[in-house]
Amino acid sequence: MPERVRRPSGTAAGRSDKADDDRRISLACGLRVVDLAGEPAAMAGRLLADLGADVVLVEGPEGHPLRAQPHRFAAWAHGERLLAVAGPDDPALDAELAAADVVIDTPGFPGAWALDPGHAPGAVWVSVTPFGLDGPRSHWRAGDLGVMAASGNMYCTGFPDRAPLRCTEPASYAHVGGETAYAALTGLASGRPQRVDVSMHEVVCIANMSTPARFPVTGFRGARRGPNIGRTREIWETSDGFVSFGLRGGKARVPSLETLTRLVDTPTLCAMDWSRFSPNTAERATLQAIEADVAAFFARHTMAQLYAIACETNLMLAPISSPAEILASEQLAARGFFGAAEGYAALPRAFVTVRGPVEPVATSPARVRRDTATTTSNDGARGRGAWAGVNILELGSGAAGPIATRYFAEHGATVLRIESKGRPDFLRVYALGPDNPHGLEGAPMFDGLNVAKRDVSFNLKHPKAVELVRRLVVEWADAVAENFAPRAMVGFGLDYDALAALRPDLVMVSACLNGQTGPHRDYPGFGGQGSALAGYNFLTGWPDREPVGPHGTITDSLAPRFVATALAAGLLYRRRTGEGCYFDVSQVEAAVYSLTPWLLDYEATGTARGRAGNDCDRARLHGAFACADEGDVGDRWVAIAAWTDEELDRLRAITGPDVEAYTRARTRLEVAETLQAAGIEAVPVQDFGDQHSDPQLAHRGHFVALTHPFMGPGLYERNGFRCSDAPAGYDRAGPTLGQDQDWVLRDLLGLTADEVDALAADGAFD
Repeated sequence: MPERVRRPSGTAAGRSDKADDDRRISLACGLRVVDLAGEPAAMAGRLLADLGADVVLVEGPEGHPLRAQPHRFAAWAHGERLLAVAGPDDPALDAELAAADVVIDTPGFPGAWALDPGHAPGAVWVSVTPFGLDGPRSHWRAGDLGVMAASGNMYCTGFPDRAPLRCTEPASYAHVGGETAYAALTGLASGRPQRVDVSMHEVVCIANMSTPARFPVTGFRGARRGPNIGRTREIWETSDGFVSFGLRGGKARVPSLETLTRLVDTPTLCAMDWSRFSPNTAERATLQAIEADVAAFFARHTMAQLYAIACETNLMLAPISSPAEILASEQLAARGFFGAAEGYAALPRAFVTVRGPVEPVATSPARVRRDTATTTSNDGARGRGAWAGVNILELGSGAAGPIATRYFAEHGATVLRIESKGRPDFLRVYALGPDNPHGLEGAPMFDGLNVAKRDVSFNLKHPKAVELVRRLVVEWADAVAENFAPRAMVGFGLDYDALAALRPDLVMVSACLNGQTGPHRDYPGFGGQGSALAGYNFLTGWPDREPVGPHGTITDSLAPRFVATALAAGLLYRRRTGEGCYFDVSQVEAAVYSLTPWLLDYEATGTARGRAGNDCDRARLHGAFACADEGDVGDRWVAIAAWTDEELDRLRAITGPDVEAYTRARTRLEVAETLQAAGIEAVPVQDFGDQHSDPQLAHRGHFVALTHPFMGPGLYERNGFRCSDAPAGYDRAGPTLGQDQDWVLRDLLGLTADEVDALAADGAFD
């Protein structure tokens, strides 16, 4: 046991007193949180502390479970008060629990206590477990390896000729931290004390970007494609490392492909009509010729040279960043991202920047929610979703923004998307092709990411359409969420300053790749580039091969949890104060933030841990092992982890000295059930098809059956948590383009038929 540093109750575990910390905010001032969580949810308390909550980190006589990992402890304890207690029955702990608004625990994890929620009768008690609090696999053990295996995410990460992969840093814990913080705020939004049940398994399932839900239609089980995305390469070697560049089609990528053509300037690239290019339909010989020319160009340059070109020309290319590149980032420095505490140059100040709440609000959200009648309160009514009565206006496209607002739609909010017939969401456009008979309405990913939302078509280049949006903000919306490039909303006249002048209590969040400020704010990119810039590619893969990205383009799937947490905090702040606020969330910063322990390790040692296959230096055995085929389905694996010598001895007493010889002779489930019964973490590596026969997902109702107006019956995935006293779910499929035009124009805005016809004739809805 490392030396234990005891601090008296009431002192900060790592908070800076730096007066000019422009990221310190007081949104959640007065919110009292008791943090009993172990490693899987340790980030959640830090996120709430960033928002201004009073978070008490409880440490027993044996030390906090993260003390053995000092940089992980420093990362997630920052900003929290440390309470050293004699044990779970210590009166000091009882007093904190009795006064708590939120309690977060991880029952069943090593070193974590499992207390009775009755100790905090007025609190939202959030419990994080591998598979949920009940169900046929609720008793199974799993850390990051097992959770990633169960989710389908691990199956799709890596190379087809090797075992499925996890990220060297625990990516599932990054997803879980953000979702747990949002779950806690959602419980508070209900107006009632209750138990919130977070399944780590489900949290990561949803990070697969809705692909598993389509398995009954597509039969696609997932695939490991190494450095490729689909049929084309995504990861390219340079003279000193690797870069991420998506050689993919679609309107949003055409400018980048044309820029690349000017840079490479070969006959093959110059002959391409990029406006019609699709890697799905291109001849293999054509793709090979393009890739050869691009690879040769990249190989002649360093990562830094290529990124400088990308930032100057808006080429969608990003370096596979190590900690050295991240800590030297001009963009992060300009935004003041690092510098939270003296002694830690690599410790982020907060996950978000905010304008609005600069003075503490000395009231407890849990104790005043019912005293303020606003449109953001559901007045504690039972039988309604936690966010019922909240209206969110959404502008943007793709994944990172829409996933964030889908959380609110699942829990009762009304989310209205604004699209344009002339420039529909690019996920709709990507789906166009000979195999799609429904055109823009045949886009499965758009459908899955926008389930339960409403949709209106406005031409935002038309001043009359912009005026209608402004009216919606003034008359209807509680919040605006957007993920356009930074200059877009200003160009429309719909930026926060313009809207707040009309609606001072507006809550608004912007969530682009690099944030709204800094020298690289206009740099364009998608999740693949975000994953590269943030360090996730550097951490995923085998040491003897090129890096790969965790499946699900992690900034697209990870950042929305941070966006939703910020927006939830803003809505609760408005509920109790009547004041609005504005959030600037950088998708890259959210991902870098989740890797803080890795950065602190580098700062301390000067060594950058990189891709290590499935190895874990804290485990005695840790990896994926091949299993027997199951019928006509091959590529079967089981993830096994033994964390102590005693566990390893128990494992080998069952398997013998050659673990893989044992697993190859048995099915995944047979191995998992045998080892789980012996108290050893063992979980089948599931593909997308397996999700539909998973008894735990069935128990939790993970898949919801709905009917899309064009694509017909389909399945939609729930997010990772359930509230015990606030219902949640979906009541409609993803919207068609302009599906709710009449509701918006006539019911919300009160326009007459003649007014609607005149606007339509003038092009306001094009």
